[in-house]
Amino acid sequence: MDEDEYRLDYFEDNGFVRKTCPGCGRGFWTRDASKESCGEPPCDEYSFIGNPPFEDEFTLEGMREEFLSFFEDSDHERVEPYPVDASRWRDDVLLTQASIYDFQPLVTSGETPPPANPLCISQPCIRMQDIDNVGKTGRHTLAFEMMAHHAFNSRTDDGAYEGEVYWKEETVAYCDGFLEHLGAPLDEVTYVESPWVGGGNAGPAFEVILRGAEVATLVFMDLELDEDGEYEMKDGKTYSKMDNYIVDTGYGLERFAWLSQGTPTVYEAIYPDMVDEILDAACIERADEEILADVARLAGKMDADEVDDLRAVRQQVAEDVGLSLDELDEILTPVENAFGVADHTRVLAYMLGDGIVPSNVGTGYLARLVLRRTVRLADEIGLDVPLEDLVDEQAKRLGYRNRDVIEDVVREEVEKYEETLERGGRLVRRKAEEYAGEGSIPNDELVEMYDSHGIQPDTVAEIADQEGVDVDVPDDFYAQVADRHEERESAEKDDASTGVDDDLPETDLLFYDDVERTEFEAVVLNTYYDEDDESYEIVLDQTRFYPEGGGQPPDTGVLENGEVAHVEDVQKRDGVVFHRTDKPLSKGDVVRGQVDPDRRRALMRNHTATHTVIDAARRVLGDHVRQAGAQKGVESSRIDITHHKRLTDDDVREIERVANETVRDNVQVDDEWLDRHEAEEEHGFGLYQGGIPAGEEIRVVHVDDDVQACGGTHVRRTGDIGYIKVRNTERIQDGVERIVFSAGDAAVEASQEVERVADEASDVFGVPRDDLPATAERFFDEWKERGKRVDELRSELAEIRAEASDDDTVEIEGVPVVTRRMDAGMDELRTAANTVVDEGKVAVFAGGDGSATVVVGVPENTDVDAGDVAGELSSFLGGDGGGSPAFGQGGGPDTEKVNEALEESKRIIEEQI
Repeated sequence: MDEDEYRLDYFEDNGFVRKTCPGCGRGFWTRDASKESCGEPPCDEYSFIGNPPFEDEFTLEGMREEFLSFFEDSDHERVEPYPVDASRWRDDVLLTQASIYDFQPLVTSGETPPPANPLCISQPCIRMQDIDNVGKTGRHTLAFEMMAHHAFNSRTDDGAYEGEVYWKEETVAYCDGFLEHLGAPLDEVTYVESPWVGGGNAGPAFEVILRGAEVATLVFMDLELDEDGEYEMKDGKTYSKMDNYIVDTGYGLERFAWLSQGTPTVYEAIYPDMVDEILDAACIERADEEILADVARLAGKMDADEVDDLRAVRQQVAEDVGLSLDELDEILTPVENAFGVADHTRVLAYMLGDGIVPSNVGTGYLARLVLRRTVRLADEIGLDVPLEDLVDEQAKRLGYRNRDVIEDVVREEVEKYEETLERGGRLVRRKAEEYAGEGSIPNDELVEMYDSHGIQPDTVAEIADQEGVDVDVPDDFYAQVADRHEERESAEKDDASTGVDDDLPETDLLFYDDVERTEFEAVVLNTYYDEDDESYEIVLDQTRFYPEGGGQPPDTGVLENGEVAHVEDVQKRDGVVFHRTDKPLSKGDVVRGQVDPDRRRALMRNHTATHTVIDAARRVLGDHVRQAGAQKGVESSRIDITHHKRLTDDDVREIERVANETVRDNVQVDDEWLDRHEAEEEHGFGLYQGGIPAGEEIRVVHVDDDVQACGGTHVRRTGDIGYIKVRNTERIQDGVERIVFSAGDAAVEASQEVERVADEASDVFGVPRDDLPATAERFFDEWKERGKRVDELRSELAEIRAEASDDDTVEIEGVPVVTRRMDAGMDELRTAANTVVDEGKVAVFAGGDGSATVVVGVPENTDVDAGDVAGELSSFLGGDGGGSPAFGQGGGPDTEKVNEALEESKRIIEEQI
């Protein structure tokens, strides 16, 4: 960027000089005229280890309070941190990676005001891309708190904020002031020019360096992505100035605590008790502090993207202390794994404490990835402490109240992981066989085996080694896996158009004024013809028709002005409501609208019932339950909830009971328009169960204890729902349970249908309804026993037929081979073949019962590959087949060739031998 972007009066007034670093070539500002390099690794190494730059030592809690109090005294308002699950208020990312995430995209774009201006915050963040470096470098943590102060400025006066609060001069002065407050020697502080790019924005930035450590980043976000922009940034894209310009700072809480203590690694500074507990429990000898410090110093000189090449660092440290690399690994690896467990348990406390449920998608996938890596690290060091206990300790320190649920989730996930390992062994062995000729299993297969089956790469390596196949696990393996799931795809907006090009005003939505009224009058603003659907879209100045949204289907009905146009669909685009009809209406006409009252009433009941059901689920299962999707209907609705276990019958009955208790209590359903930040402060991000609305004000609906941002139509009191009947549940993916239910008349009909089915079953069995369960169980048990007896008789018959004659036995090169035609099913052929194999003979059985089938069995220590024989015979029969060396099967359509295939098998076997 232009050098003038970094020339500040503050620098000139406080004796700074600008220099160019000979190592990295960047400009930097310093009070020390003799300083030659910028001070940041790799140009310099950490010099704070054993030499802390601050006057006092701080814990995490102490340093956090020191920072926030300092900025509160400087007229910043303290803002409570947001969850680590950024998907609760954004639809484009999963985890919170910086404090600015809290205010994107609505605040940074100027669409809504910030909760305070200026503000300060200490925001917990998780960056999955660092996962493989945790424990190894001495400085990386997967979870960290970004202490920050922000100011939101605008060059216009028509946005959510206006004017300038402060900009570059004050930001640098605040940084200097805070460091001086901590007792840092200001002549050692350098401000390194480092343009910043991210998330479609950019701007000049300073990296603040003290004794080799980057303690803060000061970003001045004033550019936005623009293909015609005049500023080309380091990402090769062009940007232009935007109306809003934002101070975006980041001060690493863990880094500051580490500097204040000067410990060999960051882990002893921020997890001292946890590290000691893990080392003691695993009987790990503490590594020499000087060795740990040397690793941290050298690793600190490497760029974060290059830290995966730690072997060079370790080699140099080993030489310095007079050890071989293997000897150093033996000392360091257990300690590094212990550091990893300490770090990851805090990450899990953050994730599970914020209500993330481990699953196979989204934030749930990332939580499962961290948890399984933690289990692996704990197993490596022989840690004999339940993982849930360690996570609970971290959750207690962080102040989470849902610790029982957190422990339960961890326990369940560990059990699932152990089951996964048992199942995964077979898959790994197959992959090892597949790649035996190539010498190693490729990295893509490793990622896929973990991503789809949960098999850790170290497990793959161990099993593959037994098969003589190499596995080279990349140092950034877990980061590669996380990259697959880190970014959320923004929901595609339905901006389909029928050629609308008018500057139409937003439609006045009358249904919010009186949801019970279904008649209205309006003026037609325009009518559009859709050639694809051969239908019309009519825009009115106002409407009582609810447009599809938030999982609620649209209203239907009619529009009349002498002609009757049937409204079949209603959609809203950019604030304008389009009524899809079967007939056109003339622009300027006054029309009478009539919403179908029965459909509206059914949808209102179902929408309010949806809120009631999720509230009941939360009361029964726990506060971790969140909505993962919903669809309201007339006859039935569904709601998908996050939960780490399958719903039991007792769970379902209790959810239904609690939901209907709310119905019977007949509580009032209230709605109100609230300032977004006031609503978030009062009710939290659980508001956004059904999506994230835009705007400064949001509509909030209260249904008993359930409070959600919701734009749908609701009944006035829960008693108006009538009755809620849960029809069924299913697990739609790991960690997400679907509840299908009906409300009102549809619920009564659903219950009556259950009664009808029970009556019919009672008639069929000839017993009273109360006896149905016992009778059905008795019939089922008898059916199973009969099935077992049929299988036994079939096996006995197959064995008899297999032993009936020796005429089909031949010797091929000294190997007895039985080839026999049996027109029977595959199960019977398989049983017959196994009988012959048990006698030490090769069995080839084929039949033509409907289609040609072939089964091949081979005893141990016989030079015949059953799978290959079955494959060739199946090809001869016009189909395909295969199997293992011990057993193969297949077939084809050419039933007339069965006898020839049996003769052909002798030739194939002879060639193999």
